[in-house]
Amino acid sequence: MTAETIPYSLESVLKEIKDSIQSVDRKLDTLQQDVDQKLDNLEKDFDQKLETLQKNVTDVKIGLATLTEKAASMDNRLIKVEGTQSNQIWLFVTCYGSIGGINRLNPYLARDLID
Repeated sequence: MTAETIPYSLESVLKEIKDSIQSVDRKLDTLQQDVDQKLDNLEKDFDQKLETLQKNVTDVKIGLATLTEKAASMDNRLIKVEGTQSNQIWLFVTCYGSIGGINRLNPYLARDLID
């Protein structure tokens, strides 16, 4: 084997290696900062969308409660109307029956009431 001389000093080679390592380290730091920034932005965006979704769900719950209350109110009014209709039918039957009874008891009186 022949001995070859290297024209570079050990100090300059080590300095180049050190500079290369520092350059790679700076690039990794920059990359880490970019990734952290993007993750922070994604988290903020996600939080905003989640907050909007929660507000929408709250609005839907309020709307549902309002609709439920209105449906219950309509049920109560329908019950009252059904009761009123039943009372009207009984009133009609009673009046009609009374007129029929008057006709049988006194035909002259009934004729004056009907005319």
